[in-house]
Amino acid sequence: MNGREVIAFDMDGVLVDVTESYREGIVRTVEHFTGRRIERELIQEYKNSGGYNNDWKLSQKIAADLGVEVDYDTVVNYFNRIFLYSGEESLIHRERWIAAPDLFPRLALRFDFAIFTGRSQAEAGITLSRYASGIRFEPLICSEDVEHAKPHPEGLTKIAAAYRERKLWYVGDTVDDARCARGAGVTFIGVAAAGAPGSDELRELLRAEGAAAVIDNINQLESVL
Repeated sequence: MNGREVIAFDMDGVLVDVTESYREGIVRTVEHFTGRRIERELIQEYKNSGGYNNDWKLSQKIAADLGVEVDYDTVVNYFNRIFLYSGEESLIHRERWIAAPDLFPRLALRFDFAIFTGRSQAEAGITLSRYASGIRFEPLICSEDVEHAKPHPEGLTKIAAAYRERKLWYVGDTVDDARCARGAGVTFIGVAAAGAPGSDELRELLRAEGAAAVIDNINQLESVL
């Protein structure tokens, strides 16, 4: 087996703090269609139950559970308008890169990097060009690149195929990420942000799904590799 190992990363909640971008997008979308402003804890409860990696589908589901049925494409169009297409007010501009400046240079001494995210290529590209233009993530597997979304392991199996005979790790922050890794036979490291809504439950769920370790944030990654 090649001495250099490979770390594949999820993006949201792992590389990028999306509290005020994707999570706020869910809050605003649900409020737009239902007139009710939900708490972030409710979003995490749905995420912890699994099957809600797609924030458009989650927004639609929460609205339905609040008694308002909305067509999926209508949800997508509204979410994208506030997330991507509102100029400087677009929620994507509220994101924050989590990794410390020296983390990836240190990791690069031992590892190559890849990404498997539920984002589109456009959304991933905006954030990576802003915060990580000097980091090589190859391959970058996004929603358009797989037929089956998480928790299906397709994205990770594509990465594994690109690095045959190389040890592969996957770092994610949801039950779906953990199940995806298990399905692909890839060692999983979970991220459960300390103090975030539902983090204690998430930590236990990730361990139950087979995480080799669970850390508070990406800057603790070296301690478990």
